[in-house]
Amino acid sequence: MPRSPSSPAFWRSPLRGPWFTSVLGVVLLVGITVLFVTGLLSYAAYNPNLSPVNDKTPGKGILGFYLFSWPTDPPWLYRLTQGVHVTLGLALIPVLLAKLWSVVPKLFALPPARSLAHALERLSLLLLVGGALFQFVTGVLNIQLDYIFPGSFYTLHFYGAWVFIAAFVTHAVLRVPTALRNLRHVRRPSQPPGEAGPLPGEGEPARPEDESVSPDPLPPTVSRRGALAFVGGGSLLLAATSAGRSFDGPLRETALLTPHGGAEPGSGPAGFQINKTAASRGITATETSDEAWRLVVTGKGRTVRLSRTELRRLPLYSSALPIACVEGWSTADQWWRGVRLRDLAGLVGYEEDAAPDVLVASLQRHGAFRMAALRGNQVRDPRSLLALFVNGEALTPDHGYPARVIVPAAPGVLNTKWVARMTFGDL
Repeated sequence: MPRSPSSPAFWRSPLRGPWFTSVLGVVLLVGITVLFVTGLLSYAAYNPNLSPVNDKTPGKGILGFYLFSWPTDPPWLYRLTQGVHVTLGLALIPVLLAKLWSVVPKLFALPPARSLAHALERLSLLLLVGGALFQFVTGVLNIQLDYIFPGSFYTLHFYGAWVFIAAFVTHAVLRVPTALRNLRHVRRPSQPPGEAGPLPGEGEPARPEDESVSPDPLPPTVSRRGALAFVGGGSLLLAATSAGRSFDGPLRETALLTPHGGAEPGSGPAGFQINKTAASRGITATETSDEAWRLVVTGKGRTVRLSRTELRRLPLYSSALPIACVEGWSTADQWWRGVRLRDLAGLVGYEEDAAPDVLVASLQRHGAFRMAALRGNQVRDPRSLLALFVNGEALTPDHGYPARVIVPAAPGVLNTKWVARMTFGDL
């Protein structure tokens, strides 16, 4: 028996073959395209060109092209796009692993390059495999709130995505025509074997140009269709045990593989998800007390300082808005009550319909997004609040007491908690 992986006879699984690989490839072609588009939308949701504090990808150049100013309608937009991005990414893991397994003989084939086109394909395959593993591993770690790579997740995932998608597009251009031909290479069930090609799930003849097909396969124990069903079942299982955190009600308890797969944090008006606790960010009761805390609002050369009691005397409004996080989890609509952001802009001289961008600073002293910038369209939306209450009760420390921002359709990290200062004007 050949001991060298470069020998086609070394790989003896009867499941490998052009049809099996092509089915997996087409699924990944569609799925990864959706992942990339929703990833770009997530990037746009941070309003990266608004202020450096929103963008954790310095030096991006033309790779950081900005799609559009992120809207505030529908208010659940980020909840949808990021929920799809994370859940689909997890569900594609079995498909990706099966695809890598199906083509592993090609990684060892000799000679390394038979032509220029073959050399480009091998290079794209190397970048594709490395990029896919890096993107999926860093993404899963971030979802699990256990990111261990050196450097910012945002930066590494951003640049990794562009390396990966460049290899992905190159590989797709080279291989999609062949994949489609392989999918059409199916005989009708009424035909005798050997007339018009193999029945999917049965044996495939070895082809000199296809290193994935074993010339000496072992007896099959499962058909290719059965193997695809197994892969699809794994994907459905991952989706079912992760998607729940993007929904409400009993489905949330099914999200065993997402970072908040257990019970809701407590009960009552404050019983909904958070990532950052007050204690983890060094927020103390002393600095958030009514005696010590003041909101500083600046703009047009004016400065206004307001206690929480003074804020409560201003006109208060209510908004029903969710919180959606980059890790893919989200909450149902919570009832927030507080001062409209555009009214706070009015305190320093801005007209309601001309409220500008705002830079929001937190009492938080360490960790990412201690400050966040919001666009004028977000400030002017009447549902955008500096919230003082949620679900009929005062904010708890973990939910941002004494005041937090809540904006429709914005990523959770831009809904700054423990707000200390708001600076209105061009950023």
